[in-house]
Amino acid sequence: MPSCWWWSRTWRSAAARVKTKHRIVVARAEHKFSCAHMTVFPDGRKERLHGHNYTVSVALDLAEVGFEHLIDFGSIKRAIAAECAEWRGRTLVAGDSPRMERLRREGGELELVLCGQRYVMPEEDALVLPIDNTTTEALAELWVERLVARLGAVLRGSAALGLEVRIEESPGQGAIAYRPLSA
Repeated sequence: MPSCWWWSRTWRSAAARVKTKHRIVVARAEHKFSCAHMTVFPDGRKERLHGHNYTVSVALDLAEVGFEHLIDFGSIKRAIAAECAEWRGRTLVAGDSPRMERLRREGGELELVLCGQRYVMPEEDALVLPIDNTTTEALAELWVERLVARLGAVLRGSAALGLEVRIEESPGQGAIAYRPLSA
């Protein structure tokens, strides 16, 4: 679990955005996924294909607490675990990259040309994402949207004001994305 300074710093920044009374956090050791990616830089250079052991933590800002406002931690844990399972062991591909010269699926294979380099892999080994780059910032933002969709029924009518996702590609290095919710 991240150190206390991070949680207190994050709490202050999120609380400033919404009138938050409480924050619940789910940051468990098993919420992780290992996958490959390559970041493309603005000048057209890209990293070599490499992997990370990503970890995920989620926080919900709440307007109220009390019996009628409870949010089931189990629902949040199951949503995170389902996302991790979908991403685990895959090569992340930024399907909306402006540097993508070709992205073709044929015969169970995925072929892509990115920054002049051709890659071919089994289609099931890739996860083509609706993002322009596989940075931790873009991944965290996408995770926020996907978790809001997965947790829709849990969040509707709850006291949840905002959802925050932290993705770390290595301990102490990652990004945070926050989405306000209508309570």
